[in-house]
Amino acid sequence: MKSRASKIKTTLVAVGPGAMREATMETKKSKYDTNPLDPDVERKAEESWGGPPTQQVRGATREVGRNANENARQSAYSEAPTRRYDTPPLDASYPSVFVPPPTYAPPTQYQQPAANPYQTPIANPPTSRTVMGLGIPENWALLLAYVPYVGIIASLLELFLAARPEVRVRFHASQALALHIAILALATMLGVIGDISGTSFGEVVFGIASKVFLVISMIRVWRGEPHRIVPLAEPAQWFNRHIEPRTGG
Repeated sequence: MKSRASKIKTTLVAVGPGAMREATMETKKSKYDTNPLDPDVERKAEESWGGPPTQQVRGATREVGRNANENARQSAYSEAPTRRYDTPPLDASYPSVFVPPPTYAPPTQYQQPAANPYQTPIANPPTSRTVMGLGIPENWALLLAYVPYVGIIASLLELFLAARPEVRVRFHASQALALHIAILALATMLGVIGDISGTSFGEVVFGIASKVFLVISMIRVWRGEPHRIVPLAEPAQWFNRHIEPRTGG
């Protein structure tokens, strides 16, 4: 502990010519010049600073006022989940240069749908090119499939000989085959009914109507007009799918 003598400063004061005497004076102290080991440091500091002495805290401290977020503060699981910026939504603005921009899938390339011969085709007149596996022009191959009486044999031969890439020829051959079988079945049924009833009027009328329909079909396919018989679509597909060409096409 510093002694009080250390705070005394000795100086020489001139009292006359050739005469000097010692004079002592106390060093000026500031309010920061305190000794923490001095037991009276608290009292001296209060005297230096002035004002009332420090009040001792007695009793329990008051509680801090509660607010609307008090429940969220007590339970961390009740707060909103932390948002992640590494995968922002597509409509979000770019948050920072340190976060990679959102990735977008490249647009899908448009692919032309495969040709379906059982949908209504666009009018396209047949050409005179040679059908693969048949050796006859395309327009004649389409025409022969609907010829009355002969068409059932011609359609069978076309299905057995025309290659798979000949979509139009095989479509009309399978449809004509289903049409000829349906006409034959209905004519036979009407013939039996005529034998029972003793009249053949229904059979005659049906025979004329079927031949007219076949002639109309021949004209339509020769001109290249769309010709699809909806009630015969399923059996025609079955014939085209199960009768394989013998040419390996």
